[in-house]
Amino acid sequence: MGRDTRSAFVRGLIALTVVAVWLAVMAVGGPTFGRIGEVQTTDRTTFLPDSAEATRAVEWQSRFSASDATPAVVVLEAEAELSPQDAAPLLGDLRSAEVGGRSVVDGTVVGPLPSDDGRALELVVPVSSGVDVEAAVEELRDLGAAALERGDLAEGVTVYVTGPAGFAADLTEAFGGIDGVLLVVALLAVLVILVVVYRSVLLPVSVLLTAVAALCAAIVVVYQMASAGVIRIDGQSQGILSILVIGAATDYCLLIVARFREALSEGLDRWGAVRQAWRRSVEPILASAGTVVVGLLCLMFSDLNSNQALGPIAASGIVFSVLAAMTLLPALLGFLGRAAFWPVMPKQLPTRTGPEAEGRAGYPFWSAIARWVRRRHRPVWIVTTIALALGCLGVAQLQASGVPESSLVLGPSEARDGQEAIARHFDAGSGSPTQIYIDQASADDALDAVGVSPGVASAYATADDGGPAGPRAEPRVVDGRVQISVTLADPPDSAAAEQTVVELRSTVHALDAGSVVGGPTATALDQQATAQDDVRKIIPLVLAAILLILMLLLRSIVAPVVLVATTVLSYGTAMGVSALVFNGLFEFPGADPTVPLFGFTFLVALGVDYNIFLMSRAREEVARLGVHDGMTRALTVTGGVITSAGVVLAATFAALTVVPIMFMVQLGFIVAFGVLLDTLVVRTLLVPALAHDLGRWLWWPSVLFRRGRPG
Repeated sequence: MGRDTRSAFVRGLIALTVVAVWLAVMAVGGPTFGRIGEVQTTDRTTFLPDSAEATRAVEWQSRFSASDATPAVVVLEAEAELSPQDAAPLLGDLRSAEVGGRSVVDGTVVGPLPSDDGRALELVVPVSSGVDVEAAVEELRDLGAAALERGDLAEGVTVYVTGPAGFAADLTEAFGGIDGVLLVVALLAVLVILVVVYRSVLLPVSVLLTAVAALCAAIVVVYQMASAGVIRIDGQSQGILSILVIGAATDYCLLIVARFREALSEGLDRWGAVRQAWRRSVEPILASAGTVVVGLLCLMFSDLNSNQALGPIAASGIVFSVLAAMTLLPALLGFLGRAAFWPVMPKQLPTRTGPEAEGRAGYPFWSAIARWVRRRHRPVWIVTTIALALGCLGVAQLQASGVPESSLVLGPSEARDGQEAIARHFDAGSGSPTQIYIDQASADDALDAVGVSPGVASAYATADDGGPAGPRAEPRVVDGRVQISVTLADPPDSAAAEQTVVELRSTVHALDAGSVVGGPTATALDQQATAQDDVRKIIPLVLAAILLILMLLLRSIVAPVVLVATTVLSYGTAMGVSALVFNGLFEFPGADPTVPLFGFTFLVALGVDYNIFLMSRAREEVARLGVHDGMTRALTVTGGVITSAGVVLAATFAALTVVPIMFMVQLGFIVAFGVLLDTLVVRTLLVPALAHDLGRWLWWPSVLFRRGRPG
């Protein structure tokens, strides 16, 4: 064989090996994707830091009770009066309930407890930790429905299963769409966009195959980390991982495809075009991925274990997105050549002279935009900045102090309906008690003070059997401490209940500095406080890390500062507009404290991607054509690919809105809107206009600044 033939054979063999390796990864990752639920957790307490008071309360709870069961509250409600005997048939079924051959009940079913108005009964079922909570709650609900169908319960009775177990089951069910619906919606959205942009058949399939391969590899690694106990993963992290990998991998692929098409248009053969596209794409892709990875890894400084876990989970997804884009896609493009763009094949462009003529060749629309921004650069950046600043004013309307657990699931929720039934007939905190662990010497004083506290319906010290201590039963003492069980007057997930817990902590800490207050309400309170602290700590870290990376990439100080400032302005506008939409259009009761943090991390880190795509090309063109001609050329040739990448990423994050979880809907809207804003306004108008106005000073103190000096 001749030299060229041997080279082509070797390239083809290497490409075939790369494709085979990725197909093997997909064969392993596909089944693993369906098993990721085995290592997920829905226990909110496990995500708190060890120093949190609610976490320390859990440790004391394990000492007072050998059981770590999750309580489910079964409520029977009727218009007519009910007696405890009316629940006897259902009580027997609940006691003997089984899931997979294991008993659902761990201990004793408490109740039935009648309400003061006589129209409701309450049973507390301790769900064993040895069974799946969702399956256990489903079994309890089926038993209630079967009892109604048989006529074992009085006519007109409605049965609800709520409490911590009920809410956990509803949340798990809502996240169930991540395994299928979310991924399908995201992939279909990307496929449609790619078909519209490239008017091709094979190219969109190749890009999606690359993205799916990256996701499969990431899922395998994440599953292994979770199985080994290195990280804790929940449905939220899994959904974000899927969307992030599909969006990021597609963006990187689009940059390579754009360079590949340019190379083919310059007359190179398929493997020469692949080599040139790879060489010209590797620096911006690695720099882009590096900023995203560093930004995500800043989440590891969070005190919330859920945020800490999302850092390496999402970062691993970005790493595999780069690996797939830089290996699998070039191999596929090498096999396909010009046929990848069928039926609209790229043609070799005629030779042009002059930067404007060169820019117009193949890019008439973006050439016109770039030349208009150059002519009107000062009015463009001033008007754009004012408009974005006005959008930032809506940030004051963002209510990111937390939302009730009952509001997390959008749409029908039996747990929420059951909680409302409890509030109608019982003390609203019934079934989800707050627990106090205090020194034995201060227990009596604490019980007296807690019992008269506003927001407290009842309180008692627990005996050995878990019931109230009294004349016939002494309080149980463990390591010198006593447990006080407190029933709150308000729903356990309400702001009023959280304020009551704050006051209880102040009361008992004054009596015993070592006392702790825990329970579902205390857990939610500590999680919100920790999340708000994370926002103040992590956002500066992300900004500093990204600014440093941009300085190293662009060899400049002014340009990175400008780029980060415009990205932050874009983020502020996205959050301001989103707050107005959440409050006025969707009428959400608020937002989780992690929403601003996640929104910032993704928008800033991913927004910098497009900065890097634009400015890395600008460095290349400015060195060749000069400051103004170079920026005009850079915007011309990257406008299409950056816009396509932004639309794809926005579409993938918008797919999060199919998951009926308030946090996911809010994050999906914020990132989708923010990415479109960043792509269509900031990267198209604001940054190029500022670049023209600053001129060579944008590149200070790099060699580009010195080259542009007069004389």
